[in-house]
Amino acid sequence: LEDCGYMARVAFIMDRVFRRFGLSGKSFIPMLVSSGCGVPGVMATKTIENEKDRRMTVMTTTFIPCGAKLPIIALLMGSIIGDSSTTAAWISPLFYFLGVFAVIASGLMLKKTKLFAGRPTPFVMELPNYRLPGMKNVLQLLWEKARDFLQRAFTVIFVATVIVWFLQSFNLHLNLVTDSKDSILALIAGIIAPVFAPLGLGDWRICTSLLCGVMAKESVVSTMQILFGTGIRAALSTAGAAAMLVFSLLYTPCIAAIASVKRELGGKWAVIMVAWQCLIAWVMAFVVHAVVMLF
Repeated sequence: LEDCGYMARVAFIMDRVFRRFGLSGKSFIPMLVSSGCGVPGVMATKTIENEKDRRMTVMTTTFIPCGAKLPIIALLMGSIIGDSSTTAAWISPLFYFLGVFAVIASGLMLKKTKLFAGRPTPFVMELPNYRLPGMKNVLQLLWEKARDFLQRAFTVIFVATVIVWFLQSFNLHLNLVTDSKDSILALIAGIIAPVFAPLGLGDWRICTSLLCGVMAKESVVSTMQILFGTGIRAALSTAGAAAMLVFSLLYTPCIAAIASVKRELGGKWAVIMVAWQCLIAWVMAFVVHAVVMLF
């Protein structure tokens, strides 16, 4: 799509819509890429020349649910609505598009701050002619993107996975544990559990899953299956499952995406992005938990 000249036209069309939320039409391409993975989505912001627009795009684009969050939706929908596949088919997309709503709401709030105040820069882009992409050019582009992803993301994911394995396998005395509840990771999860108690997520096993999700979002599902076994539904109320689903979809992206933000914008902006997304996720999850409890 990019090589045939279509993406430039989509960005031009979306510019008028995105400007209402403090974003540029060029922000559309990183957001589209982020629906697959946040790492190349962050790297795609290089096409945005204006630094303020670029920072705003990075701060909002990682709200878009990536492919790794789909298993979380599939897992928790059973705790929310039971075994009704028909109802799940209608409700699941609503949770997916929650990320789009978060992008809009976040953009509206951020543009009222001093860091992002003002209108986006005028949209200037040369619209290329439509053309049939050459196979050689497409394969070369795919190779460059894949190599860049492996160099930047895979190394971070590998190191983070080793760290999580160590924290989950050893206690404070560096002895190998047979039960995860005695591990260093469970101890850390127990410390932060009071923060999630108002969301109905005060169980240390849930907090452990969310901590593992920082390393890779797929880890939320695998960790919950290890710690809960087949008793996930019994451990989560409907309100708690809904709150956890909202929080999991909106809180900080994986460690690889955070590392990409650090490379592109610096460590300060990476910390700001993580804090901002966690705050939005906690507030939204608290509201959803309260609303579901009423019904």
